[in-house]
Amino acid sequence: MAVRMTNKVSNKIKAIVYTAYGPPDVLQFKEIEKPVPKDSEVLIKVLATTVTRYDCWARSCKAHTGLGLLMRLWFGLRKPKNPILGTELSGKIEAVGRNVKRFKIGDPVFGYAGMNLGAYAEYICLSEGSVALKPTNVTYVEAAAVLQGSLTALFFLRKATIKRGQKILILGASGGVGMYSVQLAKYHFGAEVTGVCSTAKLEFVKSLGADNIIDYAKEDFTKRNETCDIIFDTFAQSSFSGGKVLKKGGAYLFATYGPRQLLHMLWLKLATRIKVISPLLNETTEDLILIKELIESRIIKPIIDKCFPLKQTADAHEYFESGQKKGNIVIKLAQNIND
Repeated sequence: MAVRMTNKVSNKIKAIVYTAYGPPDVLQFKEIEKPVPKDSEVLIKVLATTVTRYDCWARSCKAHTGLGLLMRLWFGLRKPKNPILGTELSGKIEAVGRNVKRFKIGDPVFGYAGMNLGAYAEYICLSEGSVALKPTNVTYVEAAAVLQGSLTALFFLRKATIKRGQKILILGASGGVGMYSVQLAKYHFGAEVTGVCSTAKLEFVKSLGADNIIDYAKEDFTKRNETCDIIFDTFAQSSFSGGKVLKKGGAYLFATYGPRQLLHMLWLKLATRIKVISPLLNETTEDLILIKELIESRIIKPIIDKCFPLKQTADAHEYFESGQKKGNIVIKLAQNIND
């Protein structure tokens, strides 16, 4: 009796998965089910993603001292609620939901998964509003590395109502948010930028466009005689005396914080006339499109430090946490990405 052979289409895709909190080696290379887009979603074939501070926090369930319980409530009490990390990505549209109007199959895009994560996989479904066409003048590797840092920087600088000619001091100027804050503040908003960073990263921050640079190992910015209009603390580095260098009516921005920074914010609000800003990021489709246009206008330049293949994502996390990086760390899901 003859047997009819059928070609079964596999719905399995490769991904990096973690099922317990811990160091980078909790990240495992596995196969998972391929996602299916909902009516207002697009299915993206991911070509590149990145390692961000948020990915490392989610993986380890550790951020600032004193926030352990809040971290567990957010990421999952006993184990991760979302086993796939990855906040930002670039790739090509593989399929579209029936209500999607802005994209078609084959479109080159970059997207922001944000706190929902999920980009450490060969495919991801995102809402149409979380995706924009890839900037035409950068590669997929470069496009993958820009959205988290630039969207965060843009959001906070707008909240501070930064104006041309104002002076801004950026703490953590070499970090994922800091390096895009320097570029946006200088070249988009027209401010005078002072970047604070480590000795090893002074030239890197200067290359981003900073007008002045402070080596925090050699100089305490709070003891400077000159004042500024805005302080942007991108990684919870400032002390209570930081407000001394702000002009009256100035703005103090906190991109992230722990208990010490919460007390700092409370003190600033009660004891000074300083505007304290630390809201949650609320990105829009218009913001993604603006970032695309700023990249194409060369106002923003993605900076790549190092690339890793998907199987070496644990090594990429380890390198990120070593503190050596000068730019973004990219995970490539396709090895021959030329455009």
